[in-house]
Amino acid sequence: MFQHIIGKYKALPAPVRASGWFFVCAFCQKGISFITTPIFTRLLSAAEYGAYSVFQSWMGMITIFVSLNLNCGVYTRGLVQFEEERKEFSSSMQGLCLTSAAAWLGIYLLFRDVWNRLFSLTTLQMLAMFLIIWTSASFGFWSVEQRVELRYQRLVAVTLLVSLIQPAVGIAFVSRAQDKATARILGLALVNAAAYSGLFVSQMRRGKRFFVRKFWKHAARFNLPLLPHYLSQSILSGADRIMIERMAGADKAGIYNLACSVSMIMTMFHTALMQTVEPWLYQKIKEGRTDVLSAVAYPAFGAVAGVNLLLIAFAPEIITLFAPDEYREAIWAIPPVVMSVYFTFAYTFFAVFEFYFEKTQYIATATAAGAVLNIALNRICIPRFGYYAAGYTTLACYMIYAVFHYCFMRKLCRTRLGGRQAYRTRILLGITACFMLLGFGLMFTYTNAVLRYVWIVFGAGVLAVRRKRLQLYLKSLHKLPKA
Repeated sequence: MFQHIIGKYKALPAPVRASGWFFVCAFCQKGISFITTPIFTRLLSAAEYGAYSVFQSWMGMITIFVSLNLNCGVYTRGLVQFEEERKEFSSSMQGLCLTSAAAWLGIYLLFRDVWNRLFSLTTLQMLAMFLIIWTSASFGFWSVEQRVELRYQRLVAVTLLVSLIQPAVGIAFVSRAQDKATARILGLALVNAAAYSGLFVSQMRRGKRFFVRKFWKHAARFNLPLLPHYLSQSILSGADRIMIERMAGADKAGIYNLACSVSMIMTMFHTALMQTVEPWLYQKIKEGRTDVLSAVAYPAFGAVAGVNLLLIAFAPEIITLFAPDEYREAIWAIPPVVMSVYFTFAYTFFAVFEFYFEKTQYIATATAAGAVLNIALNRICIPRFGYYAAGYTTLACYMIYAVFHYCFMRKLCRTRLGGRQAYRTRILLGITACFMLLGFGLMFTYTNAVLRYVWIVFGAGVLAVRRKRLQLYLKSLHKLPKA
């Protein structure tokens, strides 16, 4: 039996085998972090957990300036575009990233008191942040190269090792420290430095070029216009925790962050689904066959909505499992946060058109609008309604974010694809409206467990009875004419 399975595995094309292992890597990185959350919520108080989450939020924003996000799209494109000079390109990108990190470190050290007050972080925490950013970028370059060249064995080995060591070292540090938030940060920095600095050396040795003018110029020309987009994305995902910490206290930021961490379950599901779907979407857009996209989109939206509803339905039990009683309030933030994750999934189906046609100005406009609105709404709503409001402002911003991308997609369909629209607005709105109504309906049953379980059993019964009709309906949707 095992030999038969192994034989089938070996018969798979190399790209298919590699894709499967790359998914394993992504799952390990996020899955192990998620599994260890209950340990850290019990080792750290809500305030300490909040302080660490605020550090992560600041790091997400600062990373964009320090690393210039060079290990993202521009590097993947460059590995293909400069295939004959791949080694030199890789080492020069490592060189550019290190140069940027060193320059920003120098600026920080010159005015560290100002920066420390601005970020409410200590010098030790900031230095650890710079180390984490640089080493994570070094790993990013190396891992993308492994993916492009389908060398998954080493990537899997490094990912598994680091994914296991990071929480182990973090637990050891936190359990013995007085300043537990800083201990958590230092544990992460030391593991990154030990595991990833060698990858930087490896790529530099093979490429032997720290500076190549045409590569640095190419990277700057492509990535600098996208920095507002990357920064806005980071603000959308992290500004709420920073503002909660400033306006309501670190303990409230910790409680809210737990709700965000729990929603990561859905992020893993969405990522796995999009890794399969996204290349297919690009291919069909290239072929001009936008009429077939709905055959995948509608069932995908329905499936994601259903899985998200499961998380909302069992939020009280999940929070009880993941954290002590002082985090109990997090249940009320989970529904809007989970709904926000749904809209981040939805926007991907629209944004692929902008990425395919290289309309970076559309991408930046939509993301920047969402980020600015998020800050403005948080500034108004958190003091007035409490820290729970951050979940609803984030939901509103991601809804607007998705609408922007949908409008831009329709414009590109009109101008670039002869007016052939990919999806029917009415169907997408119907799926989304049902999801949100059911989600908020479940939230109102949190104070009555019996009523909540009655609704869960009723919903499961309806799905079981009507599953065949639902399957036929979803399959038929893509046959309808587009509006």
